[in-house]
Amino acid sequence: MPLQMKLTAITLDCPDPLALAAFYQQITGLELHPESDTGFAGLRRADGLFIGFQRVGGYRAPSWPDPAVPQQFHLDFAVEDLDKAEAWLLQLGARKPYHQPGGDRWRVFIDPAGHPFCLDRG
Repeated sequence: MPLQMKLTAITLDCPDPLALAAFYQQITGLELHPESDTGFAGLRRADGLFIGFQRVGGYRAPSWPDPAVPQQFHLDFAVEDLDKAEAWLLQLGARKPYHQPGGDRWRVFIDPAGHPFCLDRG
């Protein structure tokens, strides 16, 4: 049997860690890590998964779907109602790009720092 590893953290580069943490806190309900500051902020899920946001000087947002600045990664979230979730995300500051490769199966959005993320029916 191969070695098993448990994913414990995902960290996103960004220009404003506290602002991006606040965006993801609103959409996930995760708690802000108490030691978050302007250089690094984080959210923790009950099972221990940590989502970090680190300040990067000269940060360049992904330009998805244009590969000039690759997306590098993306997060996926499951929701029951894509239409309701879309309206809510747009109110919170997410953007919905014109290019939507998922058809009716999933939708792509862009967070306030430019990272693509997807919603699918959970």
